[in-house]
Amino acid sequence: MSKPISPHLANGNRISLAGFAPQHFRWEQRGAVGLVTLNRPDRKNPLTFDSYAELRDLFRNLSYVEEIKAIVVQGAGENFCSGGDVHEIIGPLTQMSMPDLLAFTRMTGDLVKAMRACPQPVFAAIDGVCAGAGAIMAMASDLRVATARSKTAFLFTRVGLAGCDMGACAILPRIVGQGRASDLLYSGRSLGGEEGLQWGFHNRLAAPDELLETTMAWAAEIATGPSFGHAMTKRMLHQEWSMGVDEAIESEAQAQAICMMTQDFHRAYHAFVAKQRPVFEGD
Repeated sequence: MSKPISPHLANGNRISLAGFAPQHFRWEQRGAVGLVTLNRPDRKNPLTFDSYAELRDLFRNLSYVEEIKAIVVQGAGENFCSGGDVHEIIGPLTQMSMPDLLAFTRMTGDLVKAMRACPQPVFAAIDGVCAGAGAIMAMASDLRVATARSKTAFLFTRVGLAGCDMGACAILPRIVGQGRASDLLYSGRSLGGEEGLQWGFHNRLAAPDELLETTMAWAAEIATGPSFGHAMTKRMLHQEWSMGVDEAIESEAQAQAICMMTQDFHRAYHAFVAKQRPVFEGD
């Protein structure tokens, strides 16, 4: 039996989301899975300055939350997210100074950093329009379930900007390859559900009326696994982008040795010997 974290450390490294009530999106906790719903269906769920910041803060805080083992992000209605709100973000941006513009673009990038840094696997449930910053949120997720009718578009060049937004030029090529990423980022065209599945951007497809159920079931399945091991896997997938092979192998050797010290590793062994299914507790 592992020792609980010292109370002195717990004060700064453990928080609970019980009672969490965000102002700019919906939040539910279903067992060990947290569900984020972008909730402006009349406008296809666009982001605002406030929702960017609140989402960033949520994903940052998830690093200190133990009871949540996986996250699902969806949009209300029949669309995922139409990107930055034209009236509430795009219009004001045209009136800002360079320091303010840089503060905004760094804030949006911080959302992606927080999604990649949180230890929980993040699932995107993608239906309908998934454009601009919405496409970036889907890209920054670990796993994506979409509908055949979904349309994912990195449409930054369509509004006179560069395709290099919020890490797109670093992350998207690693998912679909350099050539395919170049196609999407230069043209701003929509990637349909079937094509996205063929390209590896989408991991699975589901019918629209089964999308959330399918994604939540997958997230719940992952949430029963060794959460410490999952967090280590996510960290190494991210860190090894910039490593050479020898450095990566050494880093994985260290990571695996650390995981071998967990109680979950011992539980898995004893369950195997007893011909039972292990029950992981994340320690």
